[in-house]
Amino acid sequence: MAKNKLIGDPVTVSMYANQFSFLARPLTRELKADIDVAIVGIPFDLATTGRAGTRLGPNGIRQASSNLGWEGRRWPWDFDACQHLQIVDYGDLDFIPGAPEDLNNAIAQHAKGILDSDTCMISMGGDHYVSLPLIRAHAEKHGKLALIHFDAHTDTYPNTTEIDHGSMFYHAPRQGLIDPEHSIQIGIRTEYRPEDHAYQVLDAANANDMSAADIVKAIKARVGDMPAYLTFDIDCLDPAFAPGTGTPVVGGLSSDKALKIIRGLKDTNIVGFDLVEVSPAYDHAQITALAGATLMVEFLYILAHQKRQRLGMSDS
Repeated sequence: MAKNKLIGDPVTVSMYANQFSFLARPLTRELKADIDVAIVGIPFDLATTGRAGTRLGPNGIRQASSNLGWEGRRWPWDFDACQHLQIVDYGDLDFIPGAPEDLNNAIAQHAKGILDSDTCMISMGGDHYVSLPLIRAHAEKHGKLALIHFDAHTDTYPNTTEIDHGSMFYHAPRQGLIDPEHSIQIGIRTEYRPEDHAYQVLDAANANDMSAADIVKAIKARVGDMPAYLTFDIDCLDPAFAPGTGTPVVGGLSSDKALKIIRGLKDTNIVGFDLVEVSPAYDHAQITALAGATLMVEFLYILAHQKRQRLGMSDS
């Protein structure tokens, strides 16, 4: 049996029964004043150029999260994030699959409704295109953002349409949403031309030779004090750790290194987070979905750590 712990409302649930939400959190669209985090699924994959199937990513991640709900506090943290955060699963964005031209505004408005309630939003794709309207909504609230981008691809390929999972970070700086001079991409290992954009790139070959601590230092030096949006394409991980994705590329990061990097950003001003490109149809034994769910839990611990810091509590 697993403890489904809400602040002041402990509930005992089975790990595998009625697993409809992320970490078995309450499934609701009622954002009360005390809600800290809303988990949101965006099951859209019509912008993909490789193998389709990421529309099933949010549900795959939710199912895999049942393996994490029993843990209580997560190693190596010394507290249980669910004892310090009120977390809800906001469900999936509703949209008409046959009308993707309406999706830009639909995603941005969906996100705006959550952010306007001063609730932090953690999003699950879906293909990586969904990051563009999500960033648009976050920039409207927080101003121009730094981008922390984990991926095998730079996604800066020129394209006249915004609905493409390889051109979000071509459009975003041109629309004044992110500052590339304070943005960084980690894990890149496909063709790109540095002269085409101003992002700092830590390619996978170099990142794999660096320690996680040194990568964290590079990210912090680049981002500085700017509000940052963190987007994690699961294909940043090597296919050994994330086979279930549309465009797998060998030579990526390990899940261990990625988790250490995310954990090291606990005092960075990250205002938004998304996890994209999990495609369960190509997954094996939930390896990819579990990696995605675990990365999301790690970010929840960052938010819990920061809340504890604001309340004068310290980690041992």
